[in-house]
Amino acid sequence: MTSVIFMGTPQFAVPILQALLDDDRYSVKAVLTQPDRRVGRKHKLTASPVKQLASQAGIQIFQPEKLIKSEELEALINLHADLIITAAYGQFLPSRLLESAEIAAINVHGSLLPKYRGGAPIQYAVMNGDAETGVSIMYMVKKMDAGDVIAQRAIPIEATDDAGTMFEKLSLLGRNLLMEVLPDLIAGKIKAVPQAEDQVVFSPNITTEQEWIDYTLPARLIDAKVRGLRPKPLGKMMIDGVATKLIDVTPLAEQTQQAPGTIVRVEKHALVIAAGNGTTYRINQLKPAGKPAMEITAYLNGHQGLEVGRQIITNGKH
Repeated sequence: MTSVIFMGTPQFAVPILQALLDDDRYSVKAVLTQPDRRVGRKHKLTASPVKQLASQAGIQIFQPEKLIKSEELEALINLHADLIITAAYGQFLPSRLLESAEIAAINVHGSLLPKYRGGAPIQYAVMNGDAETGVSIMYMVKKMDAGDVIAQRAIPIEATDDAGTMFEKLSLLGRNLLMEVLPDLIAGKIKAVPQAEDQVVFSPNITTEQEWIDYTLPARLIDAKVRGLRPKPLGKMMIDGVATKLIDVTPLAEQTQQAPGTIVRVEKHALVIAAGNGTTYRINQLKPAGKPAMEITAYLNGHQGLEVGRQIITNGKH
């Protein structure tokens, strides 16, 4: 039986850990996950999804605030596991720990490396309007997401997908690919491929500033950014002087000569806005600051003075 230390934190990692637990060829000796965090309006101290699963399975759990120079680090090294498997853990791993794996230390990453190294690969793939993304399984090295690639598998990004749906799809894709390649990895049959450094694209964690959507972008990219930031943190624009989160929009075939941010059509159940390059989009659902999320009909009922040709969207607080 192959011994495993598993490292992960969000829901993305849960199906991967579950597959290892369900397969009697592997023995998960310990789980490393981020410390419990306070979440929600009530700031309730909450365990990560990975910790919740590990607790149910009775596995030893490590949660150092900083792994480097921690007591937990030494304990993990002393386990001398055959494999270290990570999936969205959220901290850098010291070389001493990576080198303690008897067979290999590998990572399940939510992109087609070398594109989108970093902490938000799935969001960037959707935000940038990519036609596809995928998962990569690679050897772990000290440099972030830079190890040789063991296996990859691609999947299309549909027009209806957002970051949330792609997290779910890529989690299952990564689980399946990992379980396929592990036997060959253990048997020493893998021929990993170095990443092309001249093709590296980074995807750092989303900042508060990046939540603002450039209203002068073409409608297709406005929609892509809305979906890439959904279900959270949600993208926003300054609409009628109010910071407003956009939950759902639809790019239209309709063209316009109006300036970006201008109302093209306003009807009882529709608000159509001009975007860049003469494109247009319909706002379907939004959330003005201090108000609940609402369909566009409810929003229009409270904004009777909107007229065609009016510049309703202006620069946000970048």
